[in-house]
Amino acid sequence: MSFLRNLLFAALVIVAAAGGALYYWAKQPLTFATSPLDVTIHPHSSTRSVSEQLEAGGVPINHWLFELLARGLRMTTALKSGNYEFENGVTPYDVLLKIARGDVNQFAVTIVEGWTFAHMRAELNNSPQLEHDSASMSDADLLKAIGAPETQAEGLFFPDTYLFDKGTSDLSVFKRAYREARDRLTQAWAARAPDLAFQTPYEALVMASLVEKETGVQADRGLVSAVFSNRLKKGMPLQTDPSVIYGLGAAYDGHLHKHDLLTDTPFNTYLHPGLPPTPIALPGMASLLAAVNPAQSNALYFVSRGDGHSEFSENLGEHNRAVDKYIRGKP
Repeated sequence: MSFLRNLLFAALVIVAAAGGALYYWAKQPLTFATSPLDVTIHPHSSTRSVSEQLEAGGVPINHWLFELLARGLRMTTALKSGNYEFENGVTPYDVLLKIARGDVNQFAVTIVEGWTFAHMRAELNNSPQLEHDSASMSDADLLKAIGAPETQAEGLFFPDTYLFDKGTSDLSVFKRAYREARDRLTQAWAARAPDLAFQTPYEALVMASLVEKETGVQADRGLVSAVFSNRLKKGMPLQTDPSVIYGLGAAYDGHLHKHDLLTDTPFNTYLHPGLPPTPIALPGMASLLAAVNPAQSNALYFVSRGDGHSEFSENLGEHNRAVDKYIRGKP
């Protein structure tokens, strides 16, 4: 019995010593060649694979001790993939805990209301943290890749800030923005006013893009929408410059000339009645709501006052006087 007690005691001493040594190792600060250090852990990695990826990325982790620590803390099945950032001075325990929590690096890309889809593509292409899987795709191919049934991409993506992990495919961001735009359009269409000047959600999206490009002032959005709606109901051309500019594409030199207004493109709303064939930009929620809820107004014209707001008129005489005042500077 005495021998067994001694053996058990010795075993307990060894276990305690080993536990103490593991604890000591787990709490030692780590030093990296560069700090902060970015390391990517791949999906479905075992604990051993995680430790190998950490070491390959510059984190001096002992494979055996790291795995033993994870087992002792019951974290072997909790380790999450993603891109992680570590600063000098973190301990092996900190590293393990961070990966178990999934405290990954989050990067962001911001798509601004009123941007065109081409601008959105350029912004995502310029993000070094994304995988650029769409870089060689046409717009139509990109839409197919994200499962969108449409053939024209303009207006179909919601302007917002999107967070992502390093190495995420840009197609994932496009898909999220597409779904968000579809959901927001559905919400707006469900809240539409009766007797609109158009019949479909897509036409509402087109209208919203015109409102988005014509004003950034919340108080004016409903009135701009009212002007366009009133013109549509009367069969008047919309005569909106942003649509003409969109149709000119690369030919637009930054100034709209008289000959531009006579250039025949499908987006020339001076020459063609009705809405343009597609949206001309990515509208935000405020413009979507304004498009389907135009203000109660008889206005048919508006002109910029030079302070961000517009002056609205019900007839051509009023409009001409507003143009004289705000554009020509006449009293």
